[in-house]
Amino acid sequence: MPTIHSIGGGKGGVGKSFIAACLGASLADSGKSVALVDLDLGASNLHTVLGLPAPDGGLNRFLDKTESQLERVAVGTHVDRLFLISSNNCSMEIANLFHAQKIKLINAIRRLPFDYVLLDLGAGTHFNTLDFFLASPQGIFVCTPEPTSIENAFRFIKAVYLRRLKQIVKANNFDRRVKAMVSDKRPNRLKANDIFDLAARTDPVNAAKLKTAIGRLRFNLILNQFRRSANSALGDNITAVCNRHFYSPFEFLGRVDFDEGVIDAIYTRKPYIENFPDTPTATQLKQIGSRLLGQPLRPGDTDRDI
Repeated sequence: MPTIHSIGGGKGGVGKSFIAACLGASLADSGKSVALVDLDLGASNLHTVLGLPAPDGGLNRFLDKTESQLERVAVGTHVDRLFLISSNNCSMEIANLFHAQKIKLINAIRRLPFDYVLLDLGAGTHFNTLDFFLASPQGIFVCTPEPTSIENAFRFIKAVYLRRLKQIVKANNFDRRVKAMVSDKRPNRLKANDIFDLAARTDPVNAAKLKTAIGRLRFNLILNQFRRSANSALGDNITAVCNRHFYSPFEFLGRVDFDEGVIDAIYTRKPYIENFPDTPTATQLKQIGSRLLGQPLRPGDTDRDI
């Protein structure tokens, strides 16, 4: 089973695809086999960041059952041991993936025969995006130092966290009042603490198990497009706030400085980390890749419930 890292963040334009491509190249350069899965459904562009022409096939061939094995639609890149599974040729309706298709795809991703799988997600908090992020117990949030990006990242984190809590409650034998709370489809402002508080009052045994189960999630933060004017302690401050308010651990993986070479690499269709290997930004990306290599799954870190 591969080590899977989902890469999200809520806001578009923060560089999720760039981070995915560079981390994939860094992990591949370390000797690992890596698959990048473009799950920005309906707005696929990871192939462009990698400097590749639009692939002839990809997720579309797996979803329409032309190909039965997801790994068979992976294509090679300019980097040895780095492969891409693209969604570029999927129909425009792919963003509204059916539930059965989503489950089929998530299960296939978990079975991919690679050392590492990085999922490049789209913007927003659509249920499909949240469920793809939760395909692994460990995910990466990407944001920039701007207040709007940080605000969207927090909103995405809250949505992911609440989505997972609901999944755990629905899949287990909780008190009927807790199940009713998470099943209520009327618009409301339900928060994670609402679920914990009600469970603690009505179902204390399962409430304790719920905290343990949600604690198996592990989140990482990357600050992208960092400029000198930004607060150097921002990444640590964000993770400190998250660690105070959530039962899941958060870690700051590092910052990636703004570099005009990133735009140049995209225009010239050359992978940045391979084209500019000695820049401070490339060094930061490689250091983040090394930190990911030092984060093996702990015993019990699976997608199981309680």
